[in-house]
Amino acid sequence: MNQTLFTPHHAGSLSLPNRVVMAPMTRARAREPGDVPAAVMATYYAQRASAGLIVSEAIQISPQGKGYSFTPGLYSGAQVRAWRGITEAVHAAGGRIVAQLWHVGRMSHPDFHGGELPVAPSAISPEASIWKWNPAKNAGEMVACPVPRALEHDEIADIIEDYRRAAANALAAGFDGVEIHGANGYLIDQFLRSTSNQRTDEYGGSRENRLRFLREVMTAVAEEAGALRTGLRLAPFLTARGMSCPDILPTILDAASFANSAGLAYLHLVEADWDDAPVFSEDFRRALRARFGGSLIYAGQYDLAKARQMLGAGLADLIAFGRPFIANPDLPQRLAAAAPLASPDPATLFGGDARGLTDYPALTA
Repeated sequence: MNQTLFTPHHAGSLSLPNRVVMAPMTRARAREPGDVPAAVMATYYAQRASAGLIVSEAIQISPQGKGYSFTPGLYSGAQVRAWRGITEAVHAAGGRIVAQLWHVGRMSHPDFHGGELPVAPSAISPEASIWKWNPAKNAGEMVACPVPRALEHDEIADIIEDYRRAAANALAAGFDGVEIHGANGYLIDQFLRSTSNQRTDEYGGSRENRLRFLREVMTAVAEEAGALRTGLRLAPFLTARGMSCPDILPTILDAASFANSAGLAYLHLVEADWDDAPVFSEDFRRALRARFGGSLIYAGQYDLAKARQMLGAGLADLIAFGRPFIANPDLPQRLAAAAPLASPDPATLFGGDARGLTDYPALTA
């Protein structure tokens, strides 16, 4: 197992010393107003630099792309400068980090947008909630998302340019690459699915049309960052947030084909992680492998045995671990030693200060 999970790997132009990926995880430590990453985040990411690759927490590409309190952006000079401090800390610790570019679409609330409605492909409620800070209660709470406003046709091109600028800002901030967040029911995912996209223009209807927004975002980002430094995250089996779509698996496979033709470095697939959730069939995994010649990353409650199976069968090139990285900053070393894993404190996952962020000790401590 160790010879597989800890074998070096090249994903596009990214040279990785091992195949353990730190998955993107929202930690809600940015400063408001301004959505500027807090300085303590440099320590947090640097502590986890032994990962083969760190995928940053989701970073909104514009003020319109925000959907949760205390999440960072990548559209202002102050944000770029703060992220540069973080990437320098990761690099000084020997790590590699890519920026995950994010627009939440309808998964938002008017309080983040001066009273304006969130936007989406179509004016369809996600029947979901987002986490928002309530100053009166001095606490965060879950708040229902309203029915969004459908994007006007001309606005779509503006959002694609927001993605392009965010990719340029990511490189200016010192990131080693970028990952397009096309998963988890956010804007790109909303365009992909017939349940959330009921447009009648060239961005809706047929599978080809529902893929158009993703293709145009992918093209813009790859042109800016370089295809060999660009990845894409997708979540085929998401059914929450009104995202159950009977055509999603063929849509994902077609997205993989376009990502391959665009020369992207990797695809990052999110597996369902709830009880009794559907699972990726081996046929689907092999179909993805046939469609996409770059690196394949899988994430979703992986342990050593499951990682061994996937890597050994040649179905994955890298395995992403999420919550285990929170309380185990030296996770690759712990995995290599088959050491026990610490559990994170649920009370400090979102928001707050350094507690529950940078105070988990390494195994050697």
